Amino acid sequence: MGKVTAAIRVADEVWIATALLHREHPGAADFSLKEIEARLVRAGLTDDRRPGVYPHLSVHCVANRPPDGGRYRMLFETAPSRRRLFRPGDPYHPKREGGKVVPDRAEIPTKYHVLLDWYERDWASTSPADPLLALAARHRDLWKAVDPDDYVRQLREGFE
Repeated sequence: MGKVTAAIRVADEVWIATALLHREHPGAADFSLKEIEARLVRAGLTDDRRPGVYPHLSVHCVANRPPDGGRYRMLFETAPSRRRLFRPGDPYHPKREGGKVVPDRAEIPTKYHVLLDWYERDWASTSPADPLLALAARHRDLWKAVDPDDYVRQLREGFE
């Protein structure tokens, strides 16, 4: 099968490249954005490098980041500029509820269907390594939503 030209979604390309890396390096916990992008290029899913790849790697596909555009939950940010595939049970931004986790089988080349089977059988069935770290990752930016002075004022109400 030859290359597909833009018939595949950028998010699906990103997921496939990340899944391929996980299968090729089963001991690796995560990958840098550059590693995922390089694997995507090596996979040759499309004829051209698409400009949307980096935004999908850094924000659009990342479950535990606030959505900016898409609500995908395909990747999980383990550290700045580090990603792995999302797993059921991973914390995610509430506005990403119901977002796409894996590509639709009918929308990706047949040779990658095995990745969907692997994901369901092996990857999704394992829970996040540390639930406390997962919880911390989900709420790491919670403080940004609240003005600290207002918060302290609210805490002091009724104690004067």
